[in-house]
Amino acid sequence: MSSALAIPKIIKQSMGAQAVDVLRQAITCGDIPAGSRITELQLSEHLGLSRATVRAALHQLAREGLTKLVPYTGWTVVALTSRDAWELYTLRSSLERLAAQLVASKLDRHKHKTISSRFAILEKCCARADAEAIAEADFALHKTIIDLSDHERLRMQYEIVERQIRIFIRSSDELASDGQDLIEQHRPIVQALLAKDVDKAGRLSEEHNLIEGKKLTAHLLSLESQLPDTEHPGSTGRLKNLNPRRRQET
Repeated sequence: MSSALAIPKIIKQSMGAQAVDVLRQAITCGDIPAGSRITELQLSEHLGLSRATVRAALHQLAREGLTKLVPYTGWTVVALTSRDAWELYTLRSSLERLAAQLVASKLDRHKHKTISSRFAILEKCCARADAEAIAEADFALHKTIIDLSDHERLRMQYEIVERQIRIFIRSSDELASDGQDLIEQHRPIVQALLAKDVDKAGRLSEEHNLIEGKKLTAHLLSLESQLPDTEHPGSTGRLKNLNPRRRQET
């Protein structure tokens, strides 16, 4: 048997690491909505873990910008505000412009195939009108361009806000008129990349982030203007299919 098998290795994770993964996924996909108040006791009972393990997981997610410990209130899932949206889209526009330029300047057969494949997946998800799959495919396309830039420091900077960008993209995609709208937002960028047009790929990538970012920021500003000063967006949240013990193989 060849030693170079293309089979992923089994990764053993502690319960704490699994708790972080499960909660992160629940937050980024909306199973626990933004703004939700959550308690260590609630989560420990639901996940079948100790409060100490849950507390450590929540602190890790706080470092990722997904949760926040509010004095005298407890844990809250961070809600995307208009300020957050502005910071994210202005940062993304710069990072993704550079990434697109780098990819277009050094496009090879592998990168061409990878980008084409990612865009094809987005098209299929849009055709099925599966909101969660669309958001994941949308993010995957952007992240792929970052990864293919072959710029390690750029990738590391993007990774810092990667989880928040997932929430941003999901919120932004909800404002699109339909799946075809999302496809046409990304098609010109992909075409420029595959044509190795460095300037156009960078410019279109930046414009996409600025245009869609401004739309989301304006939408959030409108929602915020309707809330009393003392009220924060959010809900009690839904906890479903979060138990990491169910994911362990016996």
